[in-house]
Amino acid sequence: MSNLQNMIISSVRTAIGWVPGQWLPGGKPDPLITRRGAVGRQASRLDGPAKVTGTARFAAEVAIEGLCYASLVHSPVTRGRITGIDSSAAERAPGVVRVITHRSMPRVASPALMSMADMGAVGNSSLPILQDDEIHYNGQIVAAVVAETQEQADHAASLLRIDYAEANAATRFEDAKSAARTMPSLLFDTNHRKVGDAERELARSAHRVDETYRTPWQSHNAIELHAVTVAWDGDDRLTVHDATQMIAPSAAALARIFDLKRDNVRVLSPFVGGGFGGKGMWDHQIVAVAAARMVGRPLRLMLSRESVYRIIGGRSPTEQRVAIGADADGRFTSLIHTGYSVMPGYGASPEAFTLGTRALYQAKSFEFVQRHVELAVVANTFMRAPGEAVGTFAVESAVDELAHGMGVDPIELRLRNLPERHPITNVAFSQHALRQAYEDGARRFGWERRQREPGARRDGEWRIGMGCASGSFPYARMPGAAVGLTMRRDGTATVACSAQEMGMGTSTVQVQHAADRLGLPVEAIAFEMGDSGLPAAPMAGGSSQTVSIAGAIIAAAEKLTTELLRLAGNDSPLAGLRTGDVRLEREGIASATDPSRHESFRSILSRANRDEITVQAAGTPPLELFKYAMHSTSAMFCELRVSDVTGEVRVDRLLGSFDCGAILNPKMAASQFRGGMIMGLGLALTEETLFDERSGRIMNPTLADYHIPAHLDVPEIEVMWTGIPDPRSPLGARGIGEIGITGVGAAIANAVFNATGKRVRDLPITLDRLL
Repeated sequence: MSNLQNMIISSVRTAIGWVPGQWLPGGKPDPLITRRGAVGRQASRLDGPAKVTGTARFAAEVAIEGLCYASLVHSPVTRGRITGIDSSAAERAPGVVRVITHRSMPRVASPALMSMADMGAVGNSSLPILQDDEIHYNGQIVAAVVAETQEQADHAASLLRIDYAEANAATRFEDAKSAARTMPSLLFDTNHRKVGDAERELARSAHRVDETYRTPWQSHNAIELHAVTVAWDGDDRLTVHDATQMIAPSAAALARIFDLKRDNVRVLSPFVGGGFGGKGMWDHQIVAVAAARMVGRPLRLMLSRESVYRIIGGRSPTEQRVAIGADADGRFTSLIHTGYSVMPGYGASPEAFTLGTRALYQAKSFEFVQRHVELAVVANTFMRAPGEAVGTFAVESAVDELAHGMGVDPIELRLRNLPERHPITNVAFSQHALRQAYEDGARRFGWERRQREPGARRDGEWRIGMGCASGSFPYARMPGAAVGLTMRRDGTATVACSAQEMGMGTSTVQVQHAADRLGLPVEAIAFEMGDSGLPAAPMAGGSSQTVSIAGAIIAAAEKLTTELLRLAGNDSPLAGLRTGDVRLEREGIASATDPSRHESFRSILSRANRDEITVQAAGTPPLELFKYAMHSTSAMFCELRVSDVTGEVRVDRLLGSFDCGAILNPKMAASQFRGGMIMGLGLALTEETLFDERSGRIMNPTLADYHIPAHLDVPEIEVMWTGIPDPRSPLGARGIGEIGITGVGAAIANAVFNATGKRVRDLPITLDRLL
């Protein structure tokens, strides 16, 4: 997050901007966009049978002989030092193997913080891990107990007696705002952006809104708890079964931390029970690996639900000012989005709530800036649509307020201000059809039934309202993604990389893709994943994994074609043809201009006396990111009712209309969209980590007290999409994993206003705010 980063990105954008698009890698649209094959068809998950029959093994289910178990002890104070430790009772407890504190923990470095400058870094916090007596936040790990069973470890951990000398700590958001930091950059963009004089234009606008919106702390609650199973082979070989979103980067980080050769560290994580940004590298993995080495036995550490709240960061609270000015025709003259979020100096996630706003609307002037508040808390981290989920709540609530004040339909006001090019950079959109998404969605939803005046529709004690909102999430394709591709004489093929399956259907979609790319039937393709020993895939985050792996498969298929043409030789009907002259189809290679010149893979490999051929390749650099503005967008619609008697909110219908490029598997895409929208429902109505600003302690670290939507809270959810391919991305696709949550919070808040006339600007919208 530096001025140098801003200069480098700006220079690259300028240079790439002068290069004709067709000259860039992937400059021509992917030919599979126009072909009808496995991609785009409804297909069930390949990993579904393994999961429903229980044969899929997660990190805490791996059976290893001689396994012992660890339990963590957390600090009950927020700042200070450990002054005394009495571990005698714990050490005498049945089954205890070892008690580990900062006095016995080996000297290890913390992992490097994740950043745009180091795409291979995995750290969420740079704080020391059991290295000294200092306490930095409430919940910090202060000890670990290793025992023969989990129950013995948990019991012994409760017997530890630790004394603390407390010190003053910054725990109050409002008090810390005066010392907030303004960083030069915000992830991949300049933090403070100004176009024109937005404050002056706001003051002279015919219509304006200028309000403050607040969102709370939120905690990660994946169904699978964070877990790691560790086994050392001697003192220099390490195998880690982890619940992680970053397999290959984690292996590299562990090698550095424990001074091992990279090839001697193997991280396995084929299945992850939900990640959403929270399953990176945290303190518990380091403690577990060190503890297993110390006791000389395989070891498992699975966090309790409370431990997840204590040491795994979540979504930062935000305070956002949104000001919008419009002329008499409803054209935006000023758009200001500024505010505060929490990011300690030892953290890596800025909760970049202004980034999505920069691409949503055209205006005469803009100002964006975000300030980071320093508090003594567990480092916050990425959480589904980090920044965009809460940023769209603020901006889209403000647009709704402005529309109501002007007496204009809120969809019409949005459509009047849609940009033709990126509003800040003036870069062309690669593909942008949010207008169509709105028009299609409004028609399907029955938006014409919405009453303009709040409170006009009733059903007994219930007041009924409708709301809408826009969402946006940037496209990302990670550099360096690689795959191995093996073609066999029997006509089968295997694609291999270190990606993981977190529920989004990675293996299924990539098998569909590989089948079309290679000209093979789907059943002839196998997909190996979840192992750092395979070609390195990037972290699964930022809705980037599908296109990142797809780009690598494209490169590998091209390399395979070159090798197969070389093996085919002069006795083949393909003699004299080059890679660019052919395509893979009908289980072999054919001339692109003369399909009769064809030879099967089986024939080529048999004549060459080869059982198989394997290539490895990485995708081209993602230069399309610098040439074009690339965003998935959404139009969200909500209908709900609010009780006059209790203030209860019941959401009756949600509809999401998406523009996300080509949809590769409609069945799984619909599931992803709905899952994101359900998380948006929780964001709007129920989710809040209760943080005691007096003590710095999280007060509701259980699912009994932290409320996520249950089945009865989830209404009918309909999803639809434009399906228009993006000509600048592999397969014409953009990310869908996070766009589903963006805009949902605002759509619900706007529907509440339409039902009641009460504008709620602080999430979650609980009944006490409506009575």
